[in-house]
Amino acid sequence: MAIKASRNDVWMAVIDDRAGGAAEKLEALARAGADLEVVFARRTPEHPGQGILFAGPIEGAKVKRAAEEAGFSRHESMKGIRIEGTDKPGLGSKIARCLADSGISFRGMQASVVGKNFLSFLVLDTEDDAAKAVKALRKL
Repeated sequence: MAIKASRNDVWMAVIDDRAGGAAEKLEALARAGADLEVVFARRTPEHPGQGILFAGPIEGAKVKRAAEEAGFSRHESMKGIRIEGTDKPGLGSKIARCLADSGISFRGMQASVVGKNFLSFLVLDTEDDAAKAVKALRKL
């Protein structure tokens, strides 16, 4: 399987740093029928008592409405890329090198392998970087 790279929106919400803080936000998405591929949460030491939750994809009118009502918003200053394909040893370094050789610095990278396939999400700063990254990654 060749690498597939495509754009995706980054949706985030502030959560209370307590048991159930993330669950409440995710339950709102589940009730609306969201079929999430990525969920990432972390504390925000710069804001004690809070955390941040990223989730996606947020697609369809009902899911978008539920996300907004739960406090999620599409993050305008973060541009996301979804990458998937067959896992191979060293693929993470090849992806990072491909981006570096294209002059792209990424904000964040997450990757997981299940069976023989991998799924990765990148976050970039600009629309231009996202477009360049997709074009470069499709050549891997």
